[in-house]
Amino acid sequence: MSKEVILIIEDDPEIQELLSHSMSKEGWKLLQARTGEDGLKFLKHQIVDCILLDIMLPGMDGLKVLKKLKEIDTCRNVPVIMTTAKGEEADIITGLELGADDYVVKPYSPKVLIARIRAALRRREESAKNENASFWQQGELKLDASRHIAYHGGKQLDLFATEFELLKHFLSNPETVFSRNQIIGAIHGPDYPVTDRSVDVQILGLRKKLGKAGDMIETIRGVGYRLRVEE
Repeated sequence: MSKEVILIIEDDPEIQELLSHSMSKEGWKLLQARTGEDGLKFLKHQIVDCILLDIMLPGMDGLKVLKKLKEIDTCRNVPVIMTTAKGEEADIITGLELGADDYVVKPYSPKVLIARIRAALRRREESAKNENASFWQQGELKLDASRHIAYHGGKQLDLFATEFELLKHFLSNPETVFSRNQIIGAIHGPDYPVTDRSVDVQILGLRKKLGKAGDMIETIRGVGYRLRVEE
């Protein structure tokens, strides 16, 4: 049975109780905090594997908490799932740009949230395994960074350098939602002078070259893009 530690930062006691009951069968160790300040205190002496963070918190709001927790060395690679009743694009985009891995909008199904947590933990585990990897595969898409070649269905793809880097970024981080600014930073580095429109055009070009597999790169309206893993 898994023993991952999940920190829930949520001020609503009914939601805390619901999540505690829903997750009791998962084998996770649950830590609960009702303010951002208490959550940060936990993280200074407790290593966790995933964080559920509400945006609307008393005192320090979730976005400020997210920014501060990403400054803690032991939290930099910990997946954070934001929960919000707002569902406003600005909050979602800000959270993703500050380092959140995913988000869910209230009211949400506990089963869906648990699935998101499992996915985040799985991505973290795979990321640790593939830290020094040079080969990735999702379905019929394959990419070998050491040889700088990519295939779909056994056929080599003719990709420009930026398209290749885009595909590598998505394949190495499946199911993770990235804002356009995050994509620019990952591919070109911070402060690179590329517009959001340029990212859209480059992804459109990549989709065309991927053919049927191009549908795996999903547009998340008002947020950015992610690579959907085929079942």
